[in-house]
Order: sequence, then structure tokens, then C-alpha cells
Amino acid sequence: MPKYNQPSPITQDLRAVQALEHLKPGRQHLLSMVLLLGSDTLGLAIAWRFADFLNGFYSPIPPGLVWWVWFDIPSLFWVFLVVTLSFFIANHLYRLPTETQNYTRAAKIITLVYCLFLLGSYFYNPMLDPPRSLFISAWVLSITFVLGQRLGLTLIIRQFVRYKPPVNVFVIAPAGKLNELAALVKKRPHYKIVGAALAATANTAATIAQIQQSGAMEVLVKDLPDTDLASSLYWQLRSTGVAIRLLPSSKEMLYRRGLPEIFAGIPTLRVETPLLLCWDYRLKRWFDFLGAAFGLILLSPLLIGVAIAIKVDSPGEVFFRQKRVGLNGKIFRMWKFRTMVKDAPKLQHQLETQNQMADGILFKIKRDPRITKVGHFLRRTSIDELPQLINVVMGQMSLVGPRPLPIRDVERFDSWHHIRHQVVPGISGLWQISGRSDLDDFNDAARLDLYYIDNWSLNLDLDILIETVRIVLFGKGAY
Repeated sequence: MPKYNQPSPITQDLRAVQALEHLKPGRQHLLSMVLLLGSDTLGLAIAWRFADFLNGFYSPIPPGLVWWVWFDIPSLFWVFLVVTLSFFIANHLYRLPTETQNYTRAAKIITLVYCLFLLGSYFYNPMLDPPRSLFISAWVLSITFVLGQRLGLTLIIRQFVRYKPPVNVFVIAPAGKLNELAALVKKRPHYKIVGAALAATANTAATIAQIQQSGAMEVLVKDLPDTDLASSLYWQLRSTGVAIRLLPSSKEMLYRRGLPEIFAGIPTLRVETPLLLCWDYRLKRWFDFLGAAFGLILLSPLLIGVAIAIKVDSPGEVFFRQKRVGLNGKIFRMWKFRTMVKDAPKLQHQLETQNQMADGILFKIKRDPRITKVGHFLRRTSIDELPQLINVVMGQMSLVGPRPLPIRDVERFDSWHHIRHQVVPGISGLWQISGRSDLDDFNDAARLDLYYIDNWSLNLDLDILIETVRIVLFGKGAY
């Protein structure tokens, strides 16, 4: 049986989340979040009310910037409040314990939002002159009240830390350090060891199941083993809502996700489950569907024109539908505009000796004799890839992800190459924007795919889409 059809424990994209019951915070944690949220709202409201009162004597807010008034506070504040609190949520400012760095981060966010509002008011209506004295006083007072109330509320909350239930901790470390690390955690109050495993088994299904069954709330990890997908443990635990704490010697690939924090007297990097867990991936899939559907409608005149040109240029079908290997090794048919002569798949066997890929996994010829005249133009402009928007709408592909490859290529994979099949394939990805057809070794392309999975975020997807548009416009690396 081919490798790509072998059963796998992963039945969906590893970034997706099956169950949301793991995400429900404890009652005490939820109460703390609500108190902090209320404290920030009250602090910002007091700051704006006081600043508006002082500023009213000198320069009132222009009527064009007052859309409504609620609780004697102008609408501009309520918009500012929603934006600021959204930034606070995105930056994990409603988790406990709150560290010193969170106060600094809160001040930076407030400053950033005020700058954005000044810039936005100019683009909204350049003729309006928002009172700078109001913004400056509100900015200073907002930082003062928010940070002051956060500090006071945090001090009060921490008085009740001794009464909260213990944190269930699962420890993963090498054999020689496991007992030592577990003993160190046990000496600290409010922490309970509920299980342990050797670092060598960190990414196995048995260890993941053991963590889930133990009821662990956090996993303390020292010296993660070398693995092809550096973030494998992170993605598997992320789907269950369990946070990871990395000791500084652990895998560097995850450092970018970690927040420095002292845990049981040990310096760690907390790789936290996002507050909007599952929604980032859901947003990606919604963006895929809506973007692809909108693209098909918007580009329909172009698609029809290309279809006519292909039909006039050479005999054969307009579309080329080839079997590709997708998520979890599932076979699907990928849509493309036909850019080659009718019997191109049969002619490929005669051209294998001219393959320019060093390892032979991919099949690439710079001047492929099978390409038609219209096909050259379609490939150079990447228009031949547009029908894959149909695959995106059908849920078989994403706008961004590892490129799905033909069965012929996948059959030549090394075992570690199949890791790329753990996420939904895409029309574009790091491989395409980092050289596209210029890559002559599939190992380089596979490493880019693994880097994408390790470091995935919505922001990374947007960066790749923007870079893809730039590259397509200049035709770099396409043939």
C-alpha cells in the first residue's frame, strides 16, 4: 500500500480544534478575567470623561466626530474602547498571573491605538481638526488609570491565590532529569504533578493520550527531542487547550510563541493556548471560502476568455484535472487550465531523463516541449492556477498551504516528507514565494513547508498572499 494511503491518527488539519469543552476557563480564572476587563473599561471611561471635561473649556470635539453620546461620553470613546480592549485580548492581557511586562505592553497598546485614531481621523475627514489637547490628556490619563487600577486589582486578586485549586502539571524530561524536575515542582505550593513521560516519547500518541487522561492543565517540558516538525507537541496539545511551559533548553522553534514567566521558581517560556483558540483557523477557512468564491465571481470574465483561448489554440479539454495528494494523504482532483498538449501525461515518461530536479521527486523541465503557445502565457502569469479556487470552495485546498503534489511525486517521498500532509494543501505557500520553480531539491521545499506549519499564523498567511501577488505580477520563477 502506498505511503500516502496509510492510516493516520490525524484525520483533520492539525491546526483545527475538535472540541471546545477544553477551552472553558475555571470559574476563578473567568472571574479574574471579567474583573480585569471591567477595570480596564472603567479606567478608560474615567480617563476620557475627565479629559473631555478639561478640554471642553478650550476646544470641544468637532460635531463631525460625535456620532452619538452614551453616559455623557462621546461616541469616539466607545470606538476607542472596543479597539483597545480587542488589542488587549489579542495580546493575552486577560490571563493571570499578570507580570510586570503586561503593564508595559498595556501602555504600548494604548499609545498605539491613540496614534491610529489620530491618523484615522485625518483620513476620515482632513478638514476636521480633532483637539490634540483632548487626545494628549486622554492618552496620559488612560495609561495612568488603566495601569493603576490593574496594579491594585492584581494585588487584591493575588491575596486569594492561596485559596485557588492546584494547577495540574504533566512533566516531560529526559530520564536523568525527570525525577529532579518533578521533585522541584512538588516543593512549590499550588502545583500538583499528575503525570510524567520521557522526553524521547514526547510526540508519541501514547504520551498525548496520557496527558489528556491525566487532566493536566499545563505541560512542563525540558529538552524536547529532535523531530522533523518542531512544533508537533505544541499543535497536538493546542487542540486540547493544554498550555506548554518550555525550559530555556527546549526546542528553539517554539521560542517565538513563548512568553517569559516564572513557574514554580523556574524560568520558563509559556506557550499558551490562544484566547481565540480555534477561531484563528476557522477564520482562515472562512476567508478561504469567501475569498475563493468572490475570486471566481470577480474573475469569471477572465476565466471565460482563457477557456476560449485554450480551445482555439489546441485540441483537448479546457481544464486539466489531475489526482493530487491532500490532507492526511487523501486523493482529490485538482483543477487547472490545460497548458499542455492533449497526451502530455503519456509523453512525460519519455522526458523523465531530462528532469532537472536533482532528487527526481518533482518533475520539472524549463523548456517543456509539451506546453502549448497559450500555455506558456498562462504559466508565466500563473493564470493556469486560478481554477484551483474551485478546490478551495470545495474545501479540498486553502489559499495558503503546502502545495499538493501528484501521486507520482508522493510515491518518491522520504518518510519525513509526509508531515506536510498534516495540513490542508494550498494554492500558494512559502515554497512558491521563496523561489518557486527555481528550487532544484525537494528537501528544500519540504523544509519550507515544515517551517510554515511550525510558525503558522493568520498574519503569516496574509504575508504569503501579498508576496504571491507581487511575484505573480513580475512572473518570477514561473515557467
